[in-house]
Amino acid sequence: MRRDDLIAMIPHALKSVDVAGLGDKTSGKVRDIFTLNDDRRLLVATDRVSAFDRVLGYIPYRGQVLNQLSLWWFEQLADIIQHHIITSPDVNVSVVRTAQPLPIEMIVRGYITGVTNTSMWTMYAAGDRAPYGVPLPDGLQKNDRLPRPAITPTTKAADGGHDERIMPIEIIERGIASAALWAQIERVALALFERGQQIADSAGLVLVDTKYEFGLIDGELALIDEVHTPDSSRYWLKESLTSGDAPDHYDKEYLRLWFAAQGYRGEGTPPPMPDDFIADVAERYINVYERLTGRAFEPGTTPFAERIRKHIERWTNE
Repeated sequence: MRRDDLIAMIPHALKSVDVAGLGDKTSGKVRDIFTLNDDRRLLVATDRVSAFDRVLGYIPYRGQVLNQLSLWWFEQLADIIQHHIITSPDVNVSVVRTAQPLPIEMIVRGYITGVTNTSMWTMYAAGDRAPYGVPLPDGLQKNDRLPRPAITPTTKAADGGHDERIMPIEIIERGIASAALWAQIERVALALFERGQQIADSAGLVLVDTKYEFGLIDGELALIDEVHTPDSSRYWLKESLTSGDAPDHYDKEYLRLWFAAQGYRGEGTPPPMPDDFIADVAERYINVYERLTGRAFEPGTTPFAERIRKHIERWTNE
């Protein structure tokens, strides 16, 4: 899409959804969620973008890119694990099966990187040879590929809280998952990450690290939430690794770094994002979608309520 078209769409970004006829609504940081019945939820991916545990603004088409890309990834990973998607009747919408979410997030890391005090690289550079409990050899440099992907699970924080690292033994001892279920989760997470890295590599991207969320559907493990998107994963442009410069981010880290450069890290009022920067972020998200899927991004441009009105009766009465 042309830069001018993206800038023109900024005032029309999908900020929130209120549509008569849908079920009870709850809102996460970046999604609006409607309860259709005991077995189904309707997820609307908005254009809200969050970082530092805050909603910082709106990126046009962000919701469409992430929703459609997740759907594509679920198809690529369906032979590894079942997922919660039932259908997607609109570019911003997924209807999903209700799952019992597990209160942990699986962070899988393929590279040693980061700039914060708690990043794996910062801890390693300070002499910690087992950051997050992951034994590492001497001699690694920043942004090196790890000898093997590392899993560093965290708690899934309540609203307004921060995720906290949790060791596998604690997951089992607290009864969050049995030893057998935890072993399954580890196997599945590594298999998903391997598939993701292979596909990203063929698309000229590097899947650096990612977050997986799992739940139980009818007692069986399922992949839920979104998967391998520029919000849930860190992507580098592969060609940027050969130039000797810092990796070029095609993910939400690009936005975080901009805010950090303005001196903002989550406290107080965030600085407003300039239109050119907003369009730049949107272009990078769209680029990831097009590289991975091989499809041209074709946005739905009519107002959300108009697009879904014809579906409401079916969604609520099925």
